[in-house]
Amino acid sequence: MPLRLPVPRILSRVPLAGNYPAAVIMVLLALSPYLILTTATSFALPVLMHDLSATRFELQLTSGMSNAGYAFGAVGAADLLQRLPRRVVYLLAESGFVLGSVLALSAPGIGLFMAGLILQGLCTGMLLVSALPPLILGHGIERLPFTAAVISIGLFGMVTAGPLVGGLIGSYGGWRLLYTSVAVLAAVGLTLGALTFESNEPYARGTRFDWLAIPLAFGTAFLPFFGVSWLSRGSFSDAAFLAPVIVGLLIGAVLIVGQYHKKNALMPVRPISNTLPVSGTLGAMLVGAAFTTLLELAEVYLEEVARYSPIKSGALIAPMVLGVVIASVLFKQLVTTRWTPVLALSGIVSVAVGAGILLAVSASNASAVVPVAMLFLGFGAGAGVTPGLFLAGFSVSAAQLGPTFALVELLRSEAAFLIGPVLVHLAMTTGSDFADGYRTSVVVTLILTVVGGLVVIGIWLAGGSRPKRPDLAAWASGTSTAFHSPAIGARFRKA
Repeated sequence: MPLRLPVPRILSRVPLAGNYPAAVIMVLLALSPYLILTTATSFALPVLMHDLSATRFELQLTSGMSNAGYAFGAVGAADLLQRLPRRVVYLLAESGFVLGSVLALSAPGIGLFMAGLILQGLCTGMLLVSALPPLILGHGIERLPFTAAVISIGLFGMVTAGPLVGGLIGSYGGWRLLYTSVAVLAAVGLTLGALTFESNEPYARGTRFDWLAIPLAFGTAFLPFFGVSWLSRGSFSDAAFLAPVIVGLLIGAVLIVGQYHKKNALMPVRPISNTLPVSGTLGAMLVGAAFTTLLELAEVYLEEVARYSPIKSGALIAPMVLGVVIASVLFKQLVTTRWTPVLALSGIVSVAVGAGILLAVSASNASAVVPVAMLFLGFGAGAGVTPGLFLAGFSVSAAQLGPTFALVELLRSEAAFLIGPVLVHLAMTTGSDFADGYRTSVVVTLILTVVGGLVVIGIWLAGGSRPKRPDLAAWASGTSTAFHSPAIGARFRKA
């Protein structure tokens, strides 16, 4: 009889309860539409500015606040799921996403469009935490490898498809049709969720609102993202950039320290503060930041220096999708073996290789060099982020999987959506033209990636951690974690 992970007692049955294909499709419909949109904006920017009578800053702020909503929504869902059935949280979040899509597609101006996108981001963060753990926990260990591949494609495969979609919009228009399609997909996801998602007894119904974690998570997400958005109209020396970023990061530090020391914390900072989950989380943050930065730099280079049309630029970036698919297939084969940490490290290496290739780009060879670089970036994203997420998830009990995902996604989003815009602004303001600044920012990204990779390796070595197969049987039974990871610096502590 196949092992099944422990799930809370079911309160009611729904028509497609326990149907694995339906659950997979539901999760993809919950996550994919928004993630495509996050990377479709760049090439569609001129069209949106014209149709919404918006400035570049207003659209950059819209994107930033939407990404902040995604990061905060994950933490908010982790709190709500303690008191509400996961079915209720899922249906509320998916309904909110449909509403946000309708607001965006019908927006006559930037105000309503911004509100719609922020609501989309907030609800997608909630959907990630409410929908992913049941898919992983409720369908047996034998399906876990395929589930892991689906999550990898759902998280980063859809992100890599965004530039091609944005290129189509930038060249041919039709962004309202795009958001209409997204709204329809979300409505299908809502219907499928109503037919698939089982209700459950909340994990801790009497738990009070976390007055430490939730307000601090709000400040951690929204303040820095506003500050970075300001760079599209200001400079690094502006108080409107410095104050929100510095205060937001300080609030984030207080949040992490507070959750580490708090008994029964909302986010399991202490349980994942050892070798494997720390290295996995740092790797996911590093890959996410480098990937986002290099993608944005390449997009601007293709438009500003190579002078390619949006559709051609999007097509040249499309090989990222193949890279993610390759990484997802590998992850499917390795997730139950001892090689997941090695795959996560290969993601960092692949992103560094992609950065090195992008240094060789010029206006005359961009059509040949960029696709090769994008293939490595896509593989790096797929191999570095989702395996890092699982390294953290396997290091806690199955019951803490949702809050762990919320914590990792908050940290990854902070890294990815803060560093990218900063280095793009650096490229635009350094040197005599963008080509000079582009190379400076790519070199900085490459250095950060290499140094970060060495730090991850150093954490492994200092912990004395050797690759081991995860104990999924114990994790499935709820008696133990899958990884028994040594403490940070365990090798030196023994000495």
